[in-house]
Amino acid sequence: HFGIDLSFCCFLRFDETKEGEVVRHDGKRSDGYLEHIFKHAAKELFGMDVKEITYKALKNKDFQEVTLEKDGETVLRFAAAYGFRNIQNMVLKLKKGKFSYHFVEVLACPGGCLNGKGQAQTEDGKPDKALLNQMEEVYAAIPVRLPETNVRVQKMYQDWLEGVDSKKVQETLHTKYSAVNQTASNLDIKW
Repeated sequence: HFGIDLSFCCFLRFDETKEGEVVRHDGKRSDGYLEHIFKHAAKELFGMDVKEITYKALKNKDFQEVTLEKDGETVLRFAAAYGFRNIQNMVLKLKKGKFSYHFVEVLACPGGCLNGKGQAQTEDGKPDKALLNQMEEVYAAIPVRLPETNVRVQKMYQDWLEGVDSKKVQETLHTKYSAVNQTASNLDIKW
């Protein structure tokens, strides 16, 4: 089993955002939720304060792993899988029962969202690397604010979710996944 906790997601209404109020999460680009969740899990589950995380490229730069060790044992194993080929490989591992990750950050575009087709490109349709570097610099200059310190998120927990550890939080924001045996049909997609 592996689970997902969506409790740090929040909705920001841009019509109420004032200049200077734009903040970001950890990370250098469009990724970064992995970094925040990894640091938070290390602190909450193992009492470890992780300042910097190190990505280890596995098959390529768009499939990377982050681990936390305690007393010589790996206690957290996260992965970042960017691009459909890496996502397909991840799904195959999951189907074969060889999936050892507690959390996976998945982005469809190789290199992340800032590198995606919705961004500015050169005339030949290739990503504009100079613009990509400039966007990463601008993004990195925005101050980091942890989602759990956001007043709107705190108010949502208090008013709508009836507290941080409430039954409503468990029902609304947490889920568990497990393997399901399905009968094959001709319409199944084979990854």
